Amino acid sequence: MSTSIGLKHCLIPALMLNSSSAALQPSPKPTPRSPHPLPLTSISPLTEQDPKRSAKPFPALNRGELETLQVNLGYRCNQSCSHCHVNAGPWRTEMMEEEHIKLIPKVLQTLKLNCLDLTGGAPELHPQFRSLVQEARDLGVQVIDRCNLTILQEPGQEDLAAFLADAGVKVVASLPCFEEERVDTQRGSGVFQRSIAGLQSLNALGYGMPNSNLELDLVFNPSGAQLPPAQGELERIYREKLLENHGIHFSRLLTITNMPIQRFAQTLKARGELEAYYALLHQAHRDNNLSAVMCRHLISVDWTGHLFDCDFNQQLGIPVRSGPRTLNELLNQSGTVNNQPIAVGAHCFGCTAGGGSSCGGALS
Repeated sequence: MSTSIGLKHCLIPALMLNSSSAALQPSPKPTPRSPHPLPLTSISPLTEQDPKRSAKPFPALNRGELETLQVNLGYRCNQSCSHCHVNAGPWRTEMMEEEHIKLIPKVLQTLKLNCLDLTGGAPELHPQFRSLVQEARDLGVQVIDRCNLTILQEPGQEDLAAFLADAGVKVVASLPCFEEERVDTQRGSGVFQRSIAGLQSLNALGYGMPNSNLELDLVFNPSGAQLPPAQGELERIYREKLLENHGIHFSRLLTITNMPIQRFAQTLKARGELEAYYALLHQAHRDNNLSAVMCRHLISVDWTGHLFDCDFNQQLGIPVRSGPRTLNELLNQSGTVNNQPIAVGAHCFGCTAGGGSSCGGALS
């Protein structure tokens, strides 16, 4: 792949929802989600196995052995990005309460899980983020922080990078392109330069540097109705450009397919491209990606403590089909989560299309 091909995948569609890196502002207290998630029959038609959308339904899947607990600590964020699948922003106030936070280390220990994957919003804005990270690390559990990089410059977060390094947290950081204009169009004015500053501060602490144990992965999302390019070749281009222009090192580049939900789906619908994108995902489906999709070894927890098969199902309100439905039930019914059927829909083709997609990047 040439650099020009890599740039093509950084292009921003002419019609995108507005995004900004607005200052954090208080907002009205949200209405908590019902403790009883909607049944599948109540889900929006966009998420169902729609015969008009797919020539055949998504294949049935069962969970294997649970390894990772992915926790969404809340939807508050210092950014409001056009591709965000959780509709996060500075005005969001949904945050996980202490009663649920306290259960997380117990679940990790009882189920002998390997990894705690923290996401949001900006998970670092949760007041108990650091104490939760430390408890998990004290248990010997790997912690992943899904970081937007600009959070490292927010008031009160000046020592965040040092905290992450001291705790040995793996950082997975969003950087949808290596060009300033394209990043700022998708993520907000000034975001690129602040992201570069964040990466440089992480590098200074050893993150992403050769022979360092501190992992720093970057995340690429396409900006339009297209699949990501080959992960390995795009990583080579990222590595070359970021080192040449900014002296930045990183561990890996992860390419993640945009799911046709929330803001991205709204953008595609406004452009008249939503159905075509669903068709693209379906046509590019590869059966060999099914064994590696993230939901087979992960369970997702929302800010109210309810369980979902993945972060995307969480945003669509599609609950787990069977077994424990809350963190508390997971703690008390730990043996019932493995080998359970996974709730799937037409959006799941986003994880199996092309080279595949997961929170850990391409699958093949």
